[in-house]
Amino acid sequence: MFLKALKDKFKYKSGLKYLKEQFENPPEAVVRKNGITSIAIIVDLDKFDKAELFYEFVEDFKLRPNAVKIIGYKSFYDKNSPYATPVFSDKDLGWHGAIENSYALEFLSREYDMLVNYYNQENLMLQLMSIKTRARINVGFAEIDERHNDLILETSLTDFNTFKRELKKYLKVLGEIDA
Repeated sequence: MFLKALKDKFKYKSGLKYLKEQFENPPEAVVRKNGITSIAIIVDLDKFDKAELFYEFVEDFKLRPNAVKIIGYKSFYDKNSPYATPVFSDKDLGWHGAIENSYALEFLSREYDMLVNYYNQENLMLQLMSIKTRARINVGFAEIDERHNDLILETSLTDFNTFKRELKKYLKVLGEIDA
């Protein structure tokens, strides 16, 4: 038990070091044409448990039905319990910032036009997922380190409709979606 706790502490420190290195040497930008055709969403299910609302983006942005990919974070989850959204947690942290979760690895294997970081508290696993997701535009909340997001919206995490309305407004201004 003691050794596992010590090992987890070193993994956490290793993850923080990896995150710092990624901020200092950011990966090359994703090159995709303008327009939103695919959206990745990382949501903190401990704070916002209505992840299915993000499927409204399909209709709002006139996307294909499978264009929205969602993954959720829970500080603790039971692998035997069914979740509507693929889930990862703190116990999926590996050495050097690696994420050891099949759902997360499948999520990270794709490129997206937009990443929505739907969380408002700093958390190593959420930040690692965010930095590892390859997307042309990153959207998130003001409470998070600004290096994670290109577009920062100052809304409440619990007010999804305001978030969606503001996101749509700014994407129109940026020429990413049609008016």
